Amino acid sequence: MPSVISDACIKCGTCATVCPVSAMHVSDTQLVINPEVCIDCGACIAECPVSAITTDAEADEAAIKYNAEQSKVCPNAED
Repeated sequence: MPSVISDACIKCGTCATVCPVSAMHVSDTQLVINPEVCIDCGACIAECPVSAITTDAEADEAAIKYNAEQSKVCPNAED
């Protein structure tokens, strides 16, 4: 189950620094996670200072869809 970032994200980028597979992307309003790249290690969940990241089992459908769509068109946070 990949992690999902909600709209509570403040774009601090802390999660991107701990992601071992560079799954984070930067949208206009928040960071998002590419579900095809995420390995579900949970490092980002523990690192988020505002608890904006959850597993997809805990996330709402709109957040799951937004992360999947935006991660395909937004730049990688590591770039």
